[in-house]
Amino acid sequence: MKESPEEKRRRLLELAKASVTTAYSTGEHSVILAINTYNEIEHAKNLIYEKLEEWYGIFFPELRLTSQLTYARFVVEFGMDKKLADKERLSSMLGAGAEAAAEKASKSIGREPSEAEYLMLKQVAESELYLDELQLKLDSYLAVEVKKLMPNISYLVDYKIAAELLAKAGSLSKLGFMPASTIQLLGAEKALFKHIKFHTRPPKYGVLFKLPQITNASHFKRGRIARLYATKICIAAKADAFTKNFIAEKLKKDLASGLERIAKEPERTDAQRQAGREQYPRGHDSRSRPPRWQHGGRDFNRAGRHRK
Repeated sequence: MKESPEEKRRRLLELAKASVTTAYSTGEHSVILAINTYNEIEHAKNLIYEKLEEWYGIFFPELRLTSQLTYARFVVEFGMDKKLADKERLSSMLGAGAEAAAEKASKSIGREPSEAEYLMLKQVAESELYLDELQLKLDSYLAVEVKKLMPNISYLVDYKIAAELLAKAGSLSKLGFMPASTIQLLGAEKALFKHIKFHTRPPKYGVLFKLPQITNASHFKRGRIARLYATKICIAAKADAFTKNFIAEKLKKDLASGLERIAKEPERTDAQRQAGREQYPRGHDSRSRPPRWQHGGRDFNRAGRHRK
């Protein structure tokens, strides 16, 4: 019996609801939102610290600390009166730098903040500390969930890098269908489109640049290392998305042997480096190319009409 339009509409709605329920049942989207939140919190922490250092610099311009959290704790504890920051009280906070900080506090040219100013500074500093605590909780959540969701990929790379690859791909199944060349450039979309449009130097890596094996490598070997990692991650992603088999141990061994082989390869010669510079010279952009409205040697005006 042929179904009526209303019955067909009801059936399609039920199918759509079931597909939505299935899509959100794997926990992938929670991991994606968690890593995006983690990165946004990192960005917010840097912005808050920048403003906190600028604001409290009015009252203690000589204070220079390498840790954002230590700076925030100093403002909370000694922001009202920096001369209370003696060596004994600072030793637990700063360690070896306590004596130098106490001497700077006693000779500072900055004035002491008013009570209203200190209360606002304290709240800004406490927000920095709270965001760091929240970030640590997100990190603990990701450490468990990513290894559960992507055991193979998280065995090869850090779990936060695995989560970022998942977020860039959109889902685990999409990541599993991606070729190694696409995985290698995930996170470098802007640089890739700039290369296509303006013929700048092509990107060699995106999110994978956060791997210490790539960051610490020589400039001319980073691309090969990124390609090697992308190849193994591509295989691991297919296992995590479809077969659910744990094959990462063999991939890890192959990865280690590949890294060892790349490390033994000689560096590029001067002639090879010069050839690369000639192919993609620095500063090469659209200004060195003809206008986009000139096609095939024929001169077009900006409206697209051919000039006679």
